Amino acid sequence: MTRKEHPSGAPWRNFYGRRHGKGLRPSQQAYLDKDLAALSPGPVSWDENPDRTPLDLDALFGGRDVWLEVGFGGGEHMVHQAAAHPEVGLIGCEPYINGVAMLLGKIRAAGVGNIRIHPGDVRDLFDVLPDGSVAKAFVLYPDPWPKSKHHRRRFVTPEYLRPLQRVMALGAEVRIATDIPDYVRQALEEMPRHGLAWLAEGLADWRRPWDDWLPTRYEQKALREGRVPHYLTFRRDG
Repeated sequence: MTRKEHPSGAPWRNFYGRRHGKGLRPSQQAYLDKDLAALSPGPVSWDENPDRTPLDLDALFGGRDVWLEVGFGGGEHMVHQAAAHPEVGLIGCEPYINGVAMLLGKIRAAGVGNIRIHPGDVRDLFDVLPDGSVAKAFVLYPDPWPKSKHHRRRFVTPEYLRPLQRVMALGAEVRIATDIPDYVRQALEEMPRHGLAWLAEGLADWRRPWDDWLPTRYEQKALREGRVPHYLTFRRDG
């Protein structure tokens, strides 16, 4: 049965990218088996929530502001933010199960309790996030899809930005970090079209990282290979 034929009415959504990498270590598999279910934000999948009932974020985080990280990689930035900002709740979305396992290990090591994890497609999570519920979002070193014919797969396209704009609170901040100049170009074209205004006033504003920034493994790789990071900050104005 294809997803288009799913009895829940789930839409057909192409997914590009990896869900699995090399074999997990026994400790990582144990994290997935023991910890992942308890850290779910709620019923997100179409099988669990075919009516697409919005998540109860007040019950989940006790009324705290909610931050979202789209594609958290190995999770180092999420854990850093969770430890630095215990007054907020963070939801991380990552379909790559090896990255999810790495994050679970970091959560155990850091002892943070304000993270929830959706190990799947962010579009499914967008479906069940209430309107205006996210106070800050991070999109850090997203897959660049460098070939022109693949640019439609990037996050900074209407398929992702329309629901992102809907779930962001008015005045909420979206941070994008990338080392790909053409990704910067596309972000600066597409984000304002979806009510997300670029806040830079000069070169330093997009060449200098945020004050609470923790370099990710992807940034470290980019620097080793001679690529220049760019840090873009947007605000939902419309």
